[in-house]
Amino acid sequence: MSGGATTSEARVVDPDVLPARPPVVAVPAAGLVPAPAAAAWLVGGVLVAVVGLVAGRPEVAALGLPLLLGLVVARAGWPAGGARARLRAADQTANAGQLEAELVVEAAPGAPLLGVRVDAPGHRPREALVLARDRVVAVRMRSVRTGSRPLFQLDARAADASALLLGSVSSQPAVVMTVLPSTRALRALPLPFRLQGLTGPHGSRRAGDGGDLHDVAPFRPGDRLRRIDWRVTARINGQAAAGAGQPGAVSELYVRRTFATADATVMLVVDSRDEVGPRVDTWGDASAVDEDEATSLDLARFAAASVARSYLEAGDRVGLEDLGRLRRPSPPAGGRPHLHRLTQQLALARPEGEPTRRQRVPRLPSGALIVLFSTFLDDDPARLATAWRGSGHRVVAVDTLPPLVTADLSARQRTAFRVVSMDRVDRIADLARAGVETVTWQSLGPEHDVAAELGVLARRRVRR
Repeated sequence: MSGGATTSEARVVDPDVLPARPPVVAVPAAGLVPAPAAAAWLVGGVLVAVVGLVAGRPEVAALGLPLLLGLVVARAGWPAGGARARLRAADQTANAGQLEAELVVEAAPGAPLLGVRVDAPGHRPREALVLARDRVVAVRMRSVRTGSRPLFQLDARAADASALLLGSVSSQPAVVMTVLPSTRALRALPLPFRLQGLTGPHGSRRAGDGGDLHDVAPFRPGDRLRRIDWRVTARINGQAAAGAGQPGAVSELYVRRTFATADATVMLVVDSRDEVGPRVDTWGDASAVDEDEATSLDLARFAAASVARSYLEAGDRVGLEDLGRLRRPSPPAGGRPHLHRLTQQLALARPEGEPTRRQRVPRLPSGALIVLFSTFLDDDPARLATAWRGSGHRVVAVDTLPPLVTADLSARQRTAFRVVSMDRVDRIADLARAGVETVTWQSLGPEHDVAAELGVLARRRVRR
């Protein structure tokens, strides 16, 4: 499809697609329907034959026979199975806001034409007439929405070459597609207060095998020989030997100790209990959100996938907790396959009924950095973030409420929105006072530089 969500059309992309008449997949012969042209042939043939017989003019009556024979021949040549069409689609990432499915056409002799009608949420239906031969036709639409959603509904109908016979209309239910969130590269990211592991991409505060110099100390059992600093050993032993009158004597070895490296454990917490769009008058009805409007959950998926990708590419371990589902969180792990698993889980995160309150604070790995993605329209995510911060975690709260449009609100709705908005502002202010760091992520595009805000947090490593 092209254009905005409310004005664009489902686009069938194929060189042999013709502008369609009313939608005409064909079915067995028992489901045949005469076309308007067939009715005209039948009426014309019968009328001419009757007039000729009544008038006693056999040559006139014979003029109606070709019309009637044409109908018989067309009916006899109709294939038993008819041409067929079906839609298929695979999980995909919305590249530049474009989604694609495939219209698979299966040919049948005697029904060379196939009329198709493709519909998609938020778009005008697109009708086309295609040549019914074995082929695959691309079907595209534009959308910034993600998640598992029903898309691309198909109605199809076959016709013969003479357009005298049509197959019954065949409808395929909307194809359910899982649209994965795209990602954005982030330069610098905050780290937990305490790093874990024996190796990793980040410098820790304990001595061990690393790159940055910690100090120079006397050799002890267990120290590696390659760590011996011969220059320091020679200088210190030389000074000691000169003072004792025994030049050249080496009494003690010295080694260079470095700061150890470690990896970070990061837990992404996504609040999927509700999903709101930018237009406040659509809150409570997610189906009213247009395809070119990113919801709060679309932003949360995109932000969480971007953060996960950046940490995993740096060699850290990332896990996922979904506040909308009462199940065990995905444990922290690393690697590209784990990124794919996390992206799939994010795409499947969605509201399930009314938002519920977590009675118990989810237990997350000790010392992990917690990144919470929420709209903070109720108290529950703020309560959990405060509890995690109080237990010693470093918590970063990412506000995923999109820029709001309130122009169409009534006076009563506007008053209710002001109350909700003031409560939300107070909640975020309380988080800052509790030591929770906050970031705003309101766009899928590059116009809002979230990386700059995260870079500021990355320079803070002191426990507050």
